[in-house]
Amino acid sequence: MEENTNWDIIVKPKSSLFQLNLKEVWAYKDLIILMVKRDITSVYKQTLLGPLWMFIQPIFITAIYTFTFSSSAGLSTDGIPPILFYLIGQTFWVYFSDSLNKTSNTFISNAAVFGKVYFPRLVMPFSVIISGLVKLGLQICLLLVVYLYYYFNTDQLHPQLAYLILLPVFIIIMGIFSLSLGIIFSSFTTKYRDFTFLLGFAIQLLMFLSFVTFPASMFSPLNQKILMINPIASLMEAIKFILTGHGVFSLNYIIMAMVTTTALFFFSIIIFNKTEKSFMDTV
Repeated sequence: MEENTNWDIIVKPKSSLFQLNLKEVWAYKDLIILMVKRDITSVYKQTLLGPLWMFIQPIFITAIYTFTFSSSAGLSTDGIPPILFYLIGQTFWVYFSDSLNKTSNTFISNAAVFGKVYFPRLVMPFSVIISGLVKLGLQICLLLVVYLYYYFNTDQLHPQLAYLILLPVFIIIMGIFSLSLGIIFSSFTTKYRDFTFLLGFAIQLLMFLSFVTFPASMFSPLNQKILMINPIASLMEAIKFILTGHGVFSLNYIIMAMVTTTALFFFSIIIFNKTEKSFMDTV
């Protein structure tokens, strides 16, 4: 038999459910880049406005939320200008929800590709998270324009520059949290399609429990503590605090979010490794 060193790639069964094979995923970084380009271009292919939809969607949603919740219902925005409050919430929430939605279809949407050629299956969900970061970066540019307008024309914003370095960390935690949840749902939906319907409902419910449309100050201290257990809620409030000086910044809840996300990530890898062995028989 020829020695293994004569081969460029050796495909082996995973010896452990905890095996990540991140080195192998990195070897396929060109494929990840290709998938990121595909994800970005395919969404806006054959559209008149193309990538402008990245800006149009948050603008319209922000306008609707401002009219519905602030102007009509008179709900508090915790001292933040309503338009900026809802735009901040939408910008970061859409990144999380889109990443969760797309990664939850990893096995089903890519079944044809998985059945024909070998590559690390984690390439697909990782590419979704990265392409979401590209879209988030563009939408942050829109957020920055609106933010600077209110910063120079009002005295309502008090940015916490000392904590600004934590903003990319919070975005990464959001990405990993959505990746973990998406992988778990993707693993379950290969056999039970009911989870597809459950996910759509769960995302809508989670949005109202994550301080995207309502500030934490609207809730009683006890309810705040309960809701802040949700990592997205604690991160969303921390982001608002860093950018505007309004909101809840709790180091305890941030650490809890990091621990929860890390534990969920390793659990999702176990589920993913177990599912990918036989998902072609059930998908």
